[in-house]
Amino acid sequence: MAEGRGRSVGTAVVVRTERLSPHMVRLVLGGEGLADFGAGEYTDHYVKLLFAPEGVAYPAPWDLERIRGDFPRAQWPRQRAYTVRNWDPVRNEVTLDFVVHGDEGLAGPWAARARPGEIVHFLGPGGAYAPDPTAGWHLLVGDESALPAIAAAMERMPAGARVHAIVEIDGPADELKVATPDGVAPVWLHRGDRPVGAALVEAVQAMEFPSTDVHAFVHGEAGFVKDLRRHLRLERGIARERLSISGYWRLGETDEGWRAIKRDWNATVEAEQEHRAAA
Repeated sequence: MAEGRGRSVGTAVVVRTERLSPHMVRLVLGGEGLADFGAGEYTDHYVKLLFAPEGVAYPAPWDLERIRGDFPRAQWPRQRAYTVRNWDPVRNEVTLDFVVHGDEGLAGPWAARARPGEIVHFLGPGGAYAPDPTAGWHLLVGDESALPAIAAAMERMPAGARVHAIVEIDGPADELKVATPDGVAPVWLHRGDRPVGAALVEAVQAMEFPSTDVHAFVHGEAGFVKDLRRHLRLERGIARERLSISGYWRLGETDEGWRAIKRDWNATVEAEQEHRAAA
């Protein structure tokens, strides 16, 4: 994949799978197509998996420009973004973790039934965040969609780093073994019947912050992310450049629908809150 960071399509093969919890499945991908994968700089590296609609076959190798020129829009590949949980350049293997809720969605059910030898097409990797080793402390907050990135960030923390990680999941069975090199584990919040993110917002609002010298990573459902962005910027006075924060998904929106409006939605929310912060 000579242009891994551009729009060329990478190809990998499912090497092995593992059920981590009732709602999390791990896939390890390998193959010669990962020779130039090039991840490692960020802890939120991600790939965009490409899924051909049922019954549609593209000429090999996949070429997005050709596909979009030769096929109607309804037959273009559907994209789903997933965090690179781990990249092993020695074994040429990339690990992806998938949230699975039965037959809900596209990528989750696919991951639950994927078997070794299956071909996977993707774009990437992309990425933008890694823990700042000079930060006074680190705040990591997210629902299960952000858990792979939070776990990767925790494992990258320098020795002695002060870390507060809060992760909301369905229930106790979805807790995973995650920790920093110093042994700091996340605080697990069990959602139960509450709205997604409600417990996270309450927990962060109730926290006693050690200082404003924080590097924060806050991702997950867009509604609670918006609330926490407002809280961190306006009530806690955290500088914008010290926040990695955005909605990975949004209740009531399909993945395609959310992707179509995400950039403008995030920009509008950020502009409104920056205006209030400057007032």
